[in-house]
Amino acid sequence: QVELVESGGGLVQAGGSLRVSCAASGLTFRSYTMGWFRQAPGEEREFVAAINWSSGSTDYAAAVKGRFSVSRDNAKNTVYLQMNNLKPEDTAVYYCAAKFSLSANYLYWGQGTQVTVTS
Repeated sequence: QVELVESGGGLVQAGGSLRVSCAASGLTFRSYTMGWFRQAPGEEREFVAAINWSSGSTDYAAAVKGRFSVSRDNAKNTVYLQMNNLKPEDTAVYYCAAKFSLSANYLYWGQGTQVTVTS
């Protein structure tokens, strides 16, 4: 059974930093790409960042490039999203997701963690 559990969300002032984590289990990790998405109130869910578990290659949305960094810890089966220079528009529920690296669609999703950035 695949399980993705996010943690680390919270309240931070604009310009601050926060790191959210995603603990994964039940996956053959080397076959998967892990993604981070976010959804703000009244908005559609949007892609934030992704990391190929096997190669470590990363991808970022234009809105977060240069401010956010995605990484993985193989020993802990955990993926991280380090968020720096946060802006009020980064406020959203952040979700971790997993897909087969050769697939376009994310199959598994976490429950989400709230990130709120105050001005």
